Amino acid sequence: MNAENQEKEQEIDETTLDANQVDEQVIVEELSIEEQLTQDLASEKDKHLRLFAEFENYKRRTSKERMELFKTANQEVLLALLPILDDFDRAMIEISKSEDEAMAKGVNLIHEKLKNTLVSKGLEEVEVRAGDAFNADFAEAITQIPAPSDKLKGKIVDVLEKGYKLGDKIIRFPKVVIGQ
Repeated sequence: MNAENQEKEQEIDETTLDANQVDEQVIVEELSIEEQLTQDLASEKDKHLRLFAEFENYKRRTSKERMELFKTANQEVLLALLPILDDFDRAMIEISKSEDEAMAKGVNLIHEKLKNTLVSKGLEEVEVRAGDAFNADFAEAITQIPAPSDKLKGKIVDVLEKGYKLGDKIIRFPKVVIGQ
């Protein structure tokens, strides 16, 4: 009986080993399916997050572009009106020299109304005056002349044409003369 028992025990052990191997293979396959699903889920989450971030960037960019468009929508019209404003400024200087105060007052009211309307649309004058240090970022040098005094060397001697900006963007640089 010993031999038979040993053979039966050996068969049971082999059967158990085979069953355990089959169970391990099933577990390994299940884990690999779980791992695969986990990886797929992580991949899909990553795609979703990237797509969401890309869409947020798109919304932010288009919103910024829209705001810039609204700020500068009047730029062409305002640029066309600037020479008229310059002529009006020169006319005001000449009218103020005349003796007719009523006409000067009336034209001055119209001039102020035009300037206020342009300012309400976002137009601002670039502040540059004679005696200021020259900065090429904010002014355009037309010519250089010998400085009338040592204090004006490298500085603005005269402003020939006013500059204007729309919001933060300069739409026309002031034209200046620099002392040498």
